Amino acid sequence: MSDFKQLHIQALVEANWETPDWQRLEPTWEGNWLLERHSMTERLKAHCDTLTVDVLGLHEIERGALSESERALLGDETCMVREVVLSGDDTAWLCARTLVPMSTLTEQEKDIAELGAVPLGHRVFNQANARRDAIEVAHLTIDGAVLLARRSRLWVNEKPMLVSELFLPHAPIYQEEG
Repeated sequence: MSDFKQLHIQALVEANWETPDWQRLEPTWEGNWLLERHSMTERLKAHCDTLTVDVLGLHEIERGALSESERALLGDETCMVREVVLSGDDTAWLCARTLVPMSTLTEQEKDIAELGAVPLGHRVFNQANARRDAIEVAHLTIDGAVLLARRSRLWVNEKPMLVSELFLPHAPIYQEEG
């Protein structure tokens, strides 16, 4: 799994994030996934019997290691980094890297650091005031395959976190239903 982590997480870190062309993307199957404003967890659950989360890593990253765009979206502070793979019926579908500012991990949100195998979307979107904004998209080439990715800022109780998601080759986003 360490080769997987190295390859996929690094691709998310180095992605060239772009503002999506909403008019072009919105009516497409892929766009419907990439522009999802609610819980990706719930969206994935609808396509499988069992959705599982494997935690690849949980560590802190100093503010100086954040990119300029990450600081612009989150502020200039140390963050907790959570790296996971979500699998539907034992098939890896999504690799995600979440940056959570330490100021977000206070009061009601301190449990976010201890989610373990609980999907972040399950925790965040159970709050009435949860929302997603700043959606960006990227195309990443991994092992010769062009994969779709998105990055968005989640808010819970007016506290931000930044989620980067890479849709793996067997994810439902690539299997348009007819």
